[in-house]
Amino acid sequence: MNTYLRKAPLFILLLVTIGMQAQRLSRQEKKVVATVAGNNAEAIAFLEKVTNINSGTYNIEGVKAVGAEFMNAFDGIGFDTRWVDMPPEMNRAGHLFAEIKGGKGKRLLLIGHLDTVFEEDSPFQEFVRVNDSIAHAPGGNDMKGGDVIVLYALKALHENGLLGDAQIIVAFTGDEEDAGSPLETSRGDLIEAARRSDIALGFETSTGFNYATVARRGSSGWKLEVTGKRAHSSGIFNENTGAGAIFEMSRILNAFYEEVRGEEFLTFNPGLVLGGTSLVFEEGAAKGQAFGKTNVVAQTAMVNGGLRFISEEQKESAREKMRAIVANNLPHTSASITFEDAYPAMSPTAGNSKLLEVLNQVSLDLGQGEVLAYDPGKRGAADTSFVAEYVDCLDGLGTMGSRAHTPEETVNLNTVEALTQRTALLIYRLINQKS
Repeated sequence: MNTYLRKAPLFILLLVTIGMQAQRLSRQEKKVVATVAGNNAEAIAFLEKVTNINSGTYNIEGVKAVGAEFMNAFDGIGFDTRWVDMPPEMNRAGHLFAEIKGGKGKRLLLIGHLDTVFEEDSPFQEFVRVNDSIAHAPGGNDMKGGDVIVLYALKALHENGLLGDAQIIVAFTGDEEDAGSPLETSRGDLIEAARRSDIALGFETSTGFNYATVARRGSSGWKLEVTGKRAHSSGIFNENTGAGAIFEMSRILNAFYEEVRGEEFLTFNPGLVLGGTSLVFEEGAAKGQAFGKTNVVAQTAMVNGGLRFISEEQKESAREKMRAIVANNLPHTSASITFEDAYPAMSPTAGNSKLLEVLNQVSLDLGQGEVLAYDPGKRGAADTSFVAEYVDCLDGLGTMGSRAHTPEETVNLNTVEALTQRTALLIYRLINQKS
């Protein structure tokens, strides 16, 4: 480094460094970056348009309306599009798929979702700018902003004639916020797309401008049901009455805490507890009622809970420990535990880390700084988890914002252009890799 640069202020050094990094872009890549910049105002306007259409998971027509906007846009850049309906009894809108079938480079699956947590009766319905940088927008961050990044990254590549021989599937699900049951149906088409791909990129909300997700924990449910011997409370603990259902339930939960807790990335939570002489639990509504008196030993108890894990091995190990604890009953009680799978884990793999290396180099070449792996213990489950068994994955590539899933949700408009440029070059380099 010459004498002038050694003495230059820090901000000048930073500008010089960014300029040097930008030289690493090919002439074609610089054109793509410029195209993204030229389309950015249109991208923001499109984001405003689709966030102003309510697409709560159970608003089937609203989800389809948002899907139609994206479908028309993908049709316009040369993709073959189709809408996959779900069975009526599932009460879900379905999914949008857009595809180009070339024969070059890595086969990519780009994943987003069209639905939000804000239903038709939510007071939060409109895109409203707070200032030049921030907008309140229902689903703008989670995750219509990510969908827009996918669309406008591909649009920039299309406008530069760079998608002619690419192999890309775009999959925007319509029920990510509450996946329809059975999962074999609601995620069957997504998994089929993964089987025809090499790499999946997920555009869920970003955890920070310089982070990406190489691993996500899976989630599943568990239900504990306990019975005891109903009797007058004066006889509790004696050899004829035993401990009662509530003490047995408490023993089990305490043993979970003492004996199962502690593994990295493993968490479990009892979210609802009922106990007494009798109870009613409304499964679909996640609520219930219990009746009991202080002078009657509890006859029944139940717990509804969740389990999060970083791998199938960790999940099964935790379940075995929980089953063993449940089986060791107090006198005159019995208990059973059942498990229900929801989202599988997106485990950390060497392939995922390699994808992060490619993204990191793109970011450095753009002068956007290093991209690091985000702590998987701080991320929830997402649709990439369903395909992680079949392809290398990278997620968290969507927009930045704050307070997702609340009426204060924001999207950072100033980062859309840079993140779209990063995505466009990531796709460009991947589709030009040799298979």
